[in-house]
Amino acid sequence: MIAASLSDSRFYEELHPRFRQAFEYVKNHDLSKEPAGKVEIDGDNLFINIAEITGKTPDAALVEVHKKYMDIQLPLTSPETMGWIDAKACTHLKEEYSEQKEMALFTDKPTAYITVAPGEFAIFFPHDGHAPGIGQGTMKKAIVKVLI
Repeated sequence: MIAASLSDSRFYEELHPRFRQAFEYVKNHDLSKEPAGKVEIDGDNLFINIAEITGKTPDAALVEVHKKYMDIQLPLTSPETMGWIDAKACTHLKEEYSEQKEMALFTDKPTAYITVAPGEFAIFFPHDGHAPGIGQGTMKKAIVKVLI
């Protein structure tokens, strides 16, 4: 997992060939004005899901694990707390891996939490179990999906 300010994204753009394109798109578009749904950038290689969610408590947040995509998660309207746990430590399966959803869900509790504010991002790799959406009220966020 990586957490940083969007203004420092250049330090992470070399980690994956699609990161530069992802960060350029995010910086050059006001995603807070986008309606909920999918924003196409490069087909299945790189796209953004704009989501409007209701914040949940840490106890209600489930851990997600992905296989084919990395997530760059960006809160757009309010801070969001996200939990982290090593995916290998997840043993309490709630929902089997689904190709369609591209994730498995676990009830394991994160071992660390971070609060990410608008203008910041968190990158979750497939080895990073993550429990997003922790907060209060309605939150709008962007989830950049980057094919490995």
